[in-house]
Amino acid sequence: MLQQSSKVAYGVGDASISLTVTIVGVYFAIFLTDVVGLQAGLSAIAIFIGRSWDYINDPLMGYLSDRTRSRWGRRRPYLLFGAVPFAATFVLMWWRPPIESQGWLVVYYAAAYFLFDAGVTVVYMPYIALTPELTQDYDERTSLTTYRMVFSILASLVAFVIPAMIIGEYRPENASRFLTMGVVFGTVCIVPVIVTFLGTEERREFREQERPGLGASLRAAGQNRPFVFSMVMFLLTWVCIDLLQTTLLYFIKYIVEREAQSEIIMGSVFVTALVALPVWLKVANRTDKRRAFIVGISFLAIVQIALILLGATTPLVIVLGICVLAGVGVAAAHVLPWSILPDAIEWDEWKTGKRHEGMFYGIVTLGQKVASSLAIPGALLLLQASGYDAANDVQPATVHLMIRIVVGPIPALLLAGAIVFALLYPLSREEHHHVVSELEQRRREHPDEQRD
Repeated sequence: MLQQSSKVAYGVGDASISLTVTIVGVYFAIFLTDVVGLQAGLSAIAIFIGRSWDYINDPLMGYLSDRTRSRWGRRRPYLLFGAVPFAATFVLMWWRPPIESQGWLVVYYAAAYFLFDAGVTVVYMPYIALTPELTQDYDERTSLTTYRMVFSILASLVAFVIPAMIIGEYRPENASRFLTMGVVFGTVCIVPVIVTFLGTEERREFREQERPGLGASLRAAGQNRPFVFSMVMFLLTWVCIDLLQTTLLYFIKYIVEREAQSEIIMGSVFVTALVALPVWLKVANRTDKRRAFIVGISFLAIVQIALILLGATTPLVIVLGICVLAGVGVAAAHVLPWSILPDAIEWDEWKTGKRHEGMFYGIVTLGQKVASSLAIPGALLLLQASGYDAANDVQPATVHLMIRIVVGPIPALLLAGAIVFALLYPLSREEHHHVVSELEQRRREHPDEQRD
């Protein structure tokens, strides 16, 4: 069993990643359109180009970490040496260069996003691949993921609230405040990654296993049914979350017209999510992760539909009430997909005799980023097509309708798709226990087969 200190040390690392990725997800689009002055369509191009690097970046990093051998293990060296470059590339995202050309601004922000995604992948991929290497216990993985998600949601709460307090209104004259915010949070995010490096240790038998080939890793992923189903569940859920992060500020500013209360509105979601995390942990432990996922994601989908009913005349107490309900579903979206994914690692080892954690997680994050690199620019292009102009404080009715659609029905449909795949998910708690028991017996009987 993992010590609590190890769980905390592992969990805290997600604060760095969640903090920076959430800030980018929430503020970068509105920074480009309302502060830098890029047209929404050009902002979509910059984001798409910047994120397209991940089509190669994520699986490559997963493959490299699978094959890394060092005195610190396979994953942890990347946390140590990647922390500072990761922080530096985050800061570059928030500089408003002295360039007036819309075309060259697209080039700069596409390049800055490209570098940031490379920097975060060097840390993030090895970090998430640590999960199945720290524990093989079905329920303890949910516990470990819950620790991680406590820090993730705390960081998301900070990311939604504190930057808004530093920045103020989203206007061109506040560009320097965005850079200040970037420097502050870029510096802060170094510390949790180092804490994870110092406070965790990979299991020796996994560090010494044979290095898997690229082709074998890809084939193993494609032939692993629990992995394929859990990956689709994860992707559909997190593309929904990415869409909400990108469009929520537009919803607050133009639909409910409460920009001044944006910190309170966004904070209520994540305070509730933090409180709800242990509830989902108990539900998953008493039933199983798949059933808990279906219940939690169904609840979130219903809340998404309810969002379209809000407007400028809706009392703040009702807006906050909907946000509290959303927070319950957001907690499920944070903890359950991440706790389901690692179970496919043992199923893979049971079938192939090898472990491909890095490649598996690389494919998952690649899929997420490919989907998000299409969905988020797509949302911005829809805003552009509906007539959005950041120079206007009042947007036309077509823009209001489009914001409602992107915040409500589209995420709800994505979540409905995730529920369908959860209903068909093929690996139960009992089957996973059987797989792990057989693997432990194999390791006892054939210890030399685990080494190079």
